[in-house]
Amino acid sequence: MGYYNPIYVYPVERFIEDVVNAGADGLIVVDMPPEEDAELRPQAAAAGLNFIRLATPTTDAKRLPAVLANTSGFVYYVSIAGITGTKAPDLAEVKGHVGRIKAYTDLPIAVGFGVKTEAQVSAIASVAEGVVVGSALVASIGQSLDDKGKATRATKPQVLGLVERLAAALRHPAEAAAV
Repeated sequence: MGYYNPIYVYPVERFIEDVVNAGADGLIVVDMPPEEDAELRPQAAAAGLNFIRLATPTTDAKRLPAVLANTSGFVYYVSIAGITGTKAPDLAEVKGHVGRIKAYTDLPIAVGFGVKTEAQVSAIASVAEGVVVGSALVASIGQSLDDKGKATRATKPQVLGLVERLAAALRHPAEAAAV
């Protein structure tokens, strides 16, 4: 997951070769709209990489088909408008948007941005096939570092504990009606 400029400078051919050799399954290039993907998406597809696109709360019915065109692997639904980790998703809105996206595609949908708690993971897992908790992990790591930004004895157990709690929430998704 990243931005196109570093890929462009890499350049594209070498980037694709390196990510395939590293074992990547797909790419999420957040600043590359479908209308501008000719320099990367076909080459990624030819190399066997999924090209995962983002849908957002502002992706309307007119725009959604273009977003889903040539999307593979899964659709990443951004659950909030704004910067990841800054606010919590509105779970009722997530349910509605995920349902709308599912009407247009059979691809699995992963929901992320602002997802931090077991309750959020459980609720989202009841309507989506995946839940992304990157900001929660970054925050957990950050809380355990020393004053020089180095890991402490608390880092590993703190992060593993969070992962265990969030994974348990996946195994017990909330009733869809509760979302």
